[in-house]
Amino acid sequence: MILVTTTHWLDKTELGAWVRLAAVLELLPGVLDSQLRRDAGLTHFEYYVLAMLSEAPDRTLRMTSLALQTNATLPRLSHVVRRLEDRGLVERFPCPEDARATNARLTPEGWDTVRETAPGHVATVRQHVIDALTPEQITQLTAIADSILSTLDPDGTMAALYHRYDTDR
Repeated sequence: MILVTTTHWLDKTELGAWVRLAAVLELLPGVLDSQLRRDAGLTHFEYYVLAMLSEAPDRTLRMTSLALQTNATLPRLSHVVRRLEDRGLVERFPCPEDARATNARLTPEGWDTVRETAPGHVATVRQHVIDALTPEQITQLTAIADSILSTLDPDGTMAALYHRYDTDR
């Protein structure tokens, strides 16, 4: 527990920035979920799980690695993967290298779903985020997100995920 003896209130500029960021954090997930539910019957998190598997070697990851990449607890991920299994999009099987571990693999149907859903998802991200910004603001957004992530993810647990898209690293 953090003990605060003196409150360092946000000034008007800081409060304005924070309220806007909070609004984005509240509104954007609903926009992404709506598009994905409409186009593929998936939540954003389900799509994210499929996308992480689609980018993995052999479209397969250990459940523990998939949990780390999606920032999910194993119970939450297990529940979601079970739902995706029920739809024929993912299959689970014992890890050949470690009998105690379980792997998740994207099925051919899951791969088709990712390929069919990705264009609409990208269009939604572009419409509501990317196209609203100038190229300079995109660069600034990356720097701002890196600064925030350094406090949210100080150990860099998820750094490999977001840095894999950087061309200069």
